Amino acid sequence: MRRLSLPRADFTASLVVFLVALPLCVGVAVASGVPAELGLITGIVGGLVAGALPGSSLHVSGPAAGLTVLVYEAVQRYGVGALGVLVLAAGLMQLAMGALRLGRWFRAISVAVVQGMLAGIGLVLVTGQVYAMADAVAPAGGVAKIAGLPGLLFSGSARPEALALGVGAVLVLVLWPKWLGVARVAGWVRVARVVRVVRVVPAPLVAVGLASGVTALLELPVRRVEVQGLLDAVQPPDAASFVRLAEFGAVGTVLAFALIASAESLFSATAVDRLHNGPRTDYDKELMAQGAGNAVCGVLGALPMTAVIVRSAANVRAGGRTKASRVLHGVWLLVFAAAVPAALGVIPVAALAGILVHAGWKLIPVRELVPLWREHRGEAVVLAVTTGAIVATNLFEGVLVGLLLAVAKTAWDTSHVHVETEDLGAEEGLRVRVLGNATFLRLPKLMDALEALPHDRPVQLDLGGLRHVDHACTAALEGWAERRRGPRAGHAGAGGDAASGDGEDDGVASALVA
Repeated sequence: MRRLSLPRADFTASLVVFLVALPLCVGVAVASGVPAELGLITGIVGGLVAGALPGSSLHVSGPAAGLTVLVYEAVQRYGVGALGVLVLAAGLMQLAMGALRLGRWFRAISVAVVQGMLAGIGLVLVTGQVYAMADAVAPAGGVAKIAGLPGLLFSGSARPEALALGVGAVLVLVLWPKWLGVARVAGWVRVARVVRVVRVVPAPLVAVGLASGVTALLELPVRRVEVQGLLDAVQPPDAASFVRLAEFGAVGTVLAFALIASAESLFSATAVDRLHNGPRTDYDKELMAQGAGNAVCGVLGALPMTAVIVRSAANVRAGGRTKASRVLHGVWLLVFAAAVPAALGVIPVAALAGILVHAGWKLIPVRELVPLWREHRGEAVVLAVTTGAIVATNLFEGVLVGLLLAVAKTAWDTSHVHVETEDLGAEEGLRVRVLGNATFLRLPKLMDALEALPHDRPVQLDLGGLRHVDHACTAALEGWAERRRGPRAGHAGAGGDAASGDGEDDGVASALVA
């Protein structure tokens, strides 16, 4: 019998992904306003359930910073007890979308809307977690959070010890990947060798470990993670929670969970596929895997999950080759949560907030803004409006505003109408050719050009160059042709059959279709 063996690279990669996922699972849970253990449960389900299903071999799932703002709003509005049923419904919706083979359609969403969504999430996340870094209570609403930052920093309401831990965590995250380069440039050969070995430890774990050690050593009076125990944190939805699904706001939250989690997962899958040469992602199967994972998370009352680029990239860079690495990372999370849950109680909340501030800042496409404005100003406007709408309202409404604006921009861009006039002489008059796509958006321009034609000469209207004409333009052109004919029938025509001026309603319409 052939022995099955786990590739050594997958085993090593699973440990790296576990070390990356651990502080992120806890941090996302705390920032979402739920017990820290629920973040670990979502990470465990992401590994053991979604990780074992087909779709993408190296994609790693778990609680994501991108959904933190939406989850926090849902918990504040409906309570932690109702979170499970919302996530369960979102998971079932993802399963249905995957079964209907809708996964590939998520690639049709405007990139500007996606970037604006991530930027809005990042901005709200950063501003909200700055308060957590200072052990202060954040005001409700994205605008209020931004407006309250000066008062937080200069009014003395911030706790200096907590703020120092949070800032220190951010500095570790920024500097940790750069130490090897600094050592090489400085010629510190021995230091570079040590750094090369030590740098295998993920920066978020280093930040949390150092902050926890300093807090314990100096006995700093800062807020720490509250520990309930893994089983105590599980809150399956009850019958009363299912009743909440009848509320309009709850339906909107479920839609937001399903659509945003799906979009983030599938966009991340595209990015991860560029990092390796293995099998490509099957978008429909990956969507169903995410749906199955979220359905299980909902039954357990945990956070929604997505497949995220940070853990997935760590898996690829650590040498992961098969889905065994992501399944094993769920096993390690389960072992940790079951064996040493008390270890969470020594972690200062400020350090986790620092990690999320760093993660939120990376969601904001700062470097892409200037090139985007120079090359595609319309896309930059969509990005900025989507971001501002999310900050001013909420995630779901902000994304809807961005999608509507993107559709309007696309309609405007594709509605190009060009009018060409050719003088055929005194007897034949003018030949007017209309080219492009005639929609209601360009109707004023089109009619202004036609109304400006001289009224004392015959006009032949050629519509053969039109690729598309909507109903509004059809009616307007027919009306214009009727007015031109007036008492002098035959002076105005519309290409082909319409040039005869017989007065039939289908004259211009037939030319429009041609």
